[in-house]
Order: sequence, then structure tokens, then C-alpha cells
Amino acid sequence: MKRSFIIILFFSVLLFSLDVHAQLKSYLTISGGVSNPQGDYGSTDYSNNHAGFAKRGVTFGFDGAVYVFKKLAIGYTFSFQDQGKLTYNDVNILAQGYTASFKADQTTVNGYDRFHNWNLLVGPQYSFTYRKFILDLRAFGGLVDVTSTPETVVELVGVPKQANYFYERRGHGLLLGYGASAGLRFKLDDSWTIGIKSGYISSKGPNITVDGLTDNIGRYVTNIPIREIQTTFGIGLSF
Repeated sequence: MKRSFIIILFFSVLLFSLDVHAQLKSYLTISGGVSNPQGDYGSTDYSNNHAGFAKRGVTFGFDGAVYVFKKLAIGYTFSFQDQGKLTYNDVNILAQGYTASFKADQTTVNGYDRFHNWNLLVGPQYSFTYRKFILDLRAFGGLVDVTSTPETVVELVGVPKQANYFYERRGHGLLLGYGASAGLRFKLDDSWTIGIKSGYISSKGPNITVDGLTDNIGRYVTNIPIREIQTTFGIGLSF
């Protein structure tokens, strides 16, 4: 499978690099699509302290590039992501885990807020053209502004040392992020294009504070790494 992917990628680059002399127009695209959490970010494993319980969600924003020499450009993306909230199954997994860890009679977990973040990402882009098709390959880095993660309130019954609630607080912060993307655009005319794009984004994620916990038993979260694969569709204006 890996060999087949490499072969397809090689011939795609070869095909799209036939017209090497064209000066491409800069463009701005309005796009929207799906953001899929990857790895620890989407994990629902109670025993994994980095498990984020993030969900598949929506992403939308602006994407574009300014060509500085023929097919070489500086690309940029400004987007918003919503990765859902804790579900009934999620809080049930957490409650069962805390009950086992603390040997409690019963545990109640309540979740609030959602996974929200903004991305501002910039990096070099090179484009390959074939007739009306344009293949854009980009590497990027920039800022990931996490405005919220879910907050949980935990109540244990039958644990004298932990008679009070404890809280996993909402995470937020301005962080560094990086990744890469590939997009395919089709020219409707000299000014308008439509296209699809897939990108991978990674960030160390926000720090998490736990308040009111008397003993660090069982799950204890200090950080939620962010990993996302985003697939979007957009319409763009060239200038």
C-alpha cells in the first residue's frame, strides 16, 4: 500500500510539472469541511492521560497563496475548528474509570463546554499545473489559539479522602502549530476555481489544570495534544 501511494504521488508530480514556466495568479479561497481528530486527541481511553475525547467536527475559514515567483508562493490559512463535546458514553467511561481507580461506591461525571480552536498558519507552497488543474503542496507553521476544551466535574461516593468534588478545568492558550497540506484546484475561468484540500495539523495542545484532587490516583490530565486531519472544499478567486 505504501509503495503504491509513493508511485501514484511520483507520477502525479511528474504529470503536473509539465508546464514549468507559467506564472500563476495569487488566490483567496473560502472553504469548509470536516476536521478529524487523530491519535491521543481523539482517544477515549481512560488510562491514557493524554486522551482528548475530541470528535469529528466542522472547520471553515479562508485559505490562499501569494505567488512570489512563477509557481512558488507563500500560502496561508485562517480557520475555525469545532471538535465536539463529551458525550454520554464519554462521561460514562470516565465515571467507570474513576470508580475503579478510587474503589468508590459510585462516581458522577459532568462535562461542560466544547473543543474550539482557531488556526493561523503560513508557509511555502509549490504548485504543479496540468491544463485546468492545479496541484498545491504546502508546508506550514503558525499559531493555534485554543479557546476552550471540555471541563469536567467529578463526584465520588464512598471515598472519605475525596469527599469534595474535583475538577478538570477548561484548557485554553495560544500555541505553536505545524503541518502540511495538499490541494487540487480546477479553473472554472481566469478568475474562479473550485477545489478540495487535505491537511495535517499538529500542536502540543493546551495545559490542563486539575483542582480539588487530594490524591493523584488514576487518570490525571496535564496536557491534551492536538492532532487533526482536515478535508475541505472551497471556491476561490484568483487575482
